[in-house]
Amino acid sequence: MALPYHPRPGTIVVCDYAKGGFRPPEMAKRRLAVTVSPKLKRRNDLVTVVPLSATPPSPVEAWHVALELAVPDPWGDVPRWAKCDMVATVGYDRLDLPHFRHHVTGSRQYWQHELSAELVAELRRAVASALGIVIAG
Repeated sequence: MALPYHPRPGTIVVCDYAKGGFRPPEMAKRRLAVTVSPKLKRRNDLVTVVPLSATPPSPVEAWHVALELAVPDPWGDVPRWAKCDMVATVGYDRLDLPHFRHHVTGSRQYWQHELSAELVAELRRAVASALGIVIAG
């Protein structure tokens, strides 16, 4: 189910890269991601995300950020790496909140988590580094 709104920067979402348009070596499957863009005027239904991986990068570069998240099953409670070199702007139709079980009524129960403003700033610096953008200060 697609998100009907622009998630706040730092929101953990599920991004379905498999919905067409992406292919290996690009991200090409459903995976956790974190939003890094604010809602912009006249840019409806688009959000910029950084994919998350449970596989540690080798070697760790300036565009990799380690995150400690207590993510419920089926995603698993393991350390995550933000792969800021794989940043992408996607439509809301690719995004959903992680859900971890169904209520007795059959409705999904969602896991909602936002990273701190400090972590969002770190992710944005890592994205800039991956794009070769130097930010002074």
